[in-house]
Amino acid sequence: MTASKVTSRSMMNQSIFLGRQKNLKARMDNRFATALVIACVLSLISTIYMAASIGTDFWYEYRSPAPENFSDLNKIRDEFFDSDPDEKTYNDLLFRYNGTMGLWRRCITVPNKSIWFSSPEKTESSDMITECFSLTLSDQFMEKFVEPGNHNTGIDLLRTYLWRCQFLLPFVSLGLMCFGALIGLCACACRSLYPTIATGVLHLLAGLCTLGSVSCYVAGIELLHQKLPVPEHVRGEFGWSFCLACVSAPLQFMAAALFIWAARTNRKEYTLMKAYRVA
Repeated sequence: MTASKVTSRSMMNQSIFLGRQKNLKARMDNRFATALVIACVLSLISTIYMAASIGTDFWYEYRSPAPENFSDLNKIRDEFFDSDPDEKTYNDLLFRYNGTMGLWRRCITVPNKSIWFSSPEKTESSDMITECFSLTLSDQFMEKFVEPGNHNTGIDLLRTYLWRCQFLLPFVSLGLMCFGALIGLCACACRSLYPTIATGVLHLLAGLCTLGSVSCYVAGIELLHQKLPVPEHVRGEFGWSFCLACVSAPLQFMAAALFIWAARTNRKEYTLMKAYRVA
């Protein structure tokens, strides 16, 4: 009788232990699943923002009064679309004609081509269009000079490398996030959270690259305006493409923190549960 009571009690204790273990595991799985879902959403949003900022032309915008006339329109267009761009010339045009700058293109607002050869009178805003010039890879790696437009003043190494970093780092950031997403898919296929540490680290590096790109762009713009001051009647401001890159960086850091937290905490609690089961 005593032996049967002991056996039934031990079976009851074992069932209680198994029930508690299942409840604990369910709570753990819910926490980690929630963290991973939030991290994936943040990662997706930051990727979309980063891709949009790279592909659009509104990192920096100039706002200037409409010119009284558009004489020498052919000359303006030839200077702006010159295959060997002069930094001072095209920046003067950006100042005068409501220019916008992206990582790969620069744009000005000019009369429609249909009225390009019309009389040099003040053109209505409805007849204005945006003309853009795409920068080639060689243009991106072109040296910047101490005095913009003057090739005899020597190379300004600081502005040159800031310019190169500001367009290279966003692509590095985007590539790191895509590689991190690939590792995350492999982790799902393996049904293990531990590889998501690598995903978190890659998102952290991507956030640093995005932050570095934004910093390089701001520093480059400030140095450019020291060399070529913006006219008094022209207002310069950072555009929405730049804002998307700024927002993308903290989203990447938050996603990285959640990925790393979920992987490390899951590993620790799994180790503790295994040790408790052995004991």
